[in-house]
Amino acid sequence: MLREGKEACPFVEDSFSRFLSQSNMYGLCQAGEQELLAATLKGKVVCFRYQDLQQKIRPVAKEVQFTYIPVDAEIVSIDAFNKSSPNRGLVVGITFIKDSGDKATPFLNIYCDYEPGSEFNLESIAQSCLNLELQFTPFQLYHTEVQCENGCSETVFLLSGHDQRIHLYKENASLHQFEEQPVERLFPELQELPSNVLWLDVLSIPGGRRLSAFGCQNGCVGLALVDQTGPEIVQSWRVQQDSPISTVLLFPLHSQIVGYNLLVTSSIEMAVVYRDVQEYGVSCHACLSESDQCDAVLCALVTDLDFDGQKELLLGTYGQELLCYKFQQPMRGTAEQFQLLWRRSFKSPLLSIIYLDLTGDGLRELAILTLKGLHILQVHYHVKRTSTLVSSLRNRCRTSPQLAASLNSTRKTLVFLQITNGIKTLLHITRQCKLSFLDINMHIIEQNIHVLCNMMSYECHLMKIIKG
Repeated sequence: MLREGKEACPFVEDSFSRFLSQSNMYGLCQAGEQELLAATLKGKVVCFRYQDLQQKIRPVAKEVQFTYIPVDAEIVSIDAFNKSSPNRGLVVGITFIKDSGDKATPFLNIYCDYEPGSEFNLESIAQSCLNLELQFTPFQLYHTEVQCENGCSETVFLLSGHDQRIHLYKENASLHQFEEQPVERLFPELQELPSNVLWLDVLSIPGGRRLSAFGCQNGCVGLALVDQTGPEIVQSWRVQQDSPISTVLLFPLHSQIVGYNLLVTSSIEMAVVYRDVQEYGVSCHACLSESDQCDAVLCALVTDLDFDGQKELLLGTYGQELLCYKFQQPMRGTAEQFQLLWRRSFKSPLLSIIYLDLTGDGLRELAILTLKGLHILQVHYHVKRTSTLVSSLRNRCRTSPQLAASLNSTRKTLVFLQITNGIKTLLHITRQCKLSFLDINMHIIEQNIHVLCNMMSYECHLMKIIKG
């Protein structure tokens, strides 16, 4: 039985949108900065956002009518991206299978509006479709940036399929459409695959290089270090596991330490992190203990949830559990490990996780897709603890004119504000109330304490000020 984490889950549910039919692990994507697209198996695509309604921020889920998706279609995967600069526009890709009775035909629809002024209008984009019939059953639809011959970057689609290949779709700017191109031209590491790829991840790193990882249906995990100027494979690794791979994620563990790790989750085995893959390949690893106790891990996310500069690992399981792990520095005589920090239970299996700022207040929410619908979680604010810090700051300001003057300085105000993720909210408060930053510390922060009290970086900065 899975034990409890050493901490309580810091997130509480803000909203839940129930879907009429279930989705899958490829059914959720971010569209723009503050919107989500969720696809259901019965051909429906729902856009989720927060809107200002009656002077309150409220969640809104609205179906988007994407053209050329038949009513009997079953959506397999969805993805979206903003075009790389200097190009403009939102691109949405949807794969689906049309059941004609005697046979099932797979398609890839790519939506993009080239009309000036409509490049980011989702309703207009949904009516501008390139319909491509596929000769294989699609799996994950993924996007990543590549370096072009002219030195610019361009975002492309990568689509895995049951034909044991990765298919590349790149925009032809002169024709205003996307075309399939040989994947080996830009991604030589993604040819001659050992099995059907279920999950793919690509990470650009300094020095004009990238790391590419893929997880296969037969349990094989592939990893490659690539020089993008060729492109040319510098080094590659393979490791075999005993069950289908559900996710692979490349990430740096610390914000200030160079070194990249690979998280691998599978349907049966414990999740594992391969440490510092540039240095050790797949020879140095750490298992996430008890991650195999909640049925198959279907989704994962690596992000800094507590603002301490070190990333946490989130695992979503078919056993209806969200697990959070954090790296623990090795003590004398012990090996480095990832410890279960907290867990949260749901009422249906977890399929996908995205961390984004939906409300536009500078704080990000957890969007979790389950079999029954979309959950939005927000950080639970520790009001009492931060109120104590604000009181301490007030006392310090009273006894230290130099500190008060520093905080009231316009230039240093901006520096102080930038420490928090709520800069947009605080600037809005400042403009509306026409108060100095010192007044904000004494009055506005206490009135709007819920905006700030989850920000660990802000709290740490206050502690430094209080301690002098």
